[in-house]
Amino acid sequence: MSNPDPMPGYPSYGQAPGEPRRHQRNQGAARRTALAIQTVADIAAGFLCLWILLHLLGANEGNVFVEFVHGTADLLAWWSQDIFTMDTEALRVLLNYGLPALLYVLVGHGIAVRLSRV
Repeated sequence: MSNPDPMPGYPSYGQAPGEPRRHQRNQGAARRTALAIQTVADIAAGFLCLWILLHLLGANEGNVFVEFVHGTADLLAWWSQDIFTMDTEALRVLLNYGLPALLYVLVGHGIAVRLSRV
């Protein structure tokens, strides 16, 4: 006999009827972790895009909210500051903050897809 299970579809010996199998539990944990990573990446990209939008629309940089968004965007994009040195300020901000936003989304979603397949 090649199938040691008593009947297909029923739980194996030593396993409670409602207990999920270990693989299913691990798969659920991997999906939750993937969702968390994806969410963090999306939030980071959202702050960067929000700062680009506020800067391009000429928001008051003395405002507390605008200062918070700018500070958060600076923390998230510290590694890409002044990669592009354009004469046009709007284009410089778009490129220097847009590149990290794009990379955060691509890397975060790539890791999430990889974890979901486990």
